Amino acid sequence: MLALGNYQPKEKVETPGFIIRKLEARDVYADYIAVMSSIETIKEQRGGTWPTADLTIEDDLIDLGWHQREFEAKSSFAYIITNLDNSTSLGCVYFYPVGHPMNSAATNVPDGTDVVVNMWVTQTAFDKGFYDDLYKFVEQWVKNEWPFQKPYFSNLLKPNNNAN
Repeated sequence: MLALGNYQPKEKVETPGFIIRKLEARDVYADYIAVMSSIETIKEQRGGTWPTADLTIEDDLIDLGWHQREFEAKSSFAYIITNLDNSTSLGCVYFYPVGHPMNSAATNVPDGTDVVVNMWVTQTAFDKGFYDDLYKFVEQWVKNEWPFQKPYFSNLLKPNNNAN
């Protein structure tokens, strides 16, 4: 469980270039298209073994339902990132407690970590340089709004380390 104190996580954050909002089961089609179009780039960004080419839309629906319920229970937080008209998924951001079963990408988590944060963007968004922008935005969002004292960003790929 994440220690939030009195903090109430936002369900939606709007920026001039994108929207971050609570990931819900109803997002399955947009999420599935985003994931399946970007399998290798997601692994390169996050690490871990997910996603795999045999992921079905039913599997994705189950995952999204799990994420939605955990958000509602305040035990973890998964967000979808969309374009401004909410028509296209650009990726996802996750806030997990240490050892969360859906966070297989997190390795070598430092002692005392109070949240593991990771994210991914689609290949198309990555090619446009969005990954670095999102990563930096999420770092500031965590620093300025969330109550965590020792967040760990588990992504293998850090800003400005990509080949673009």
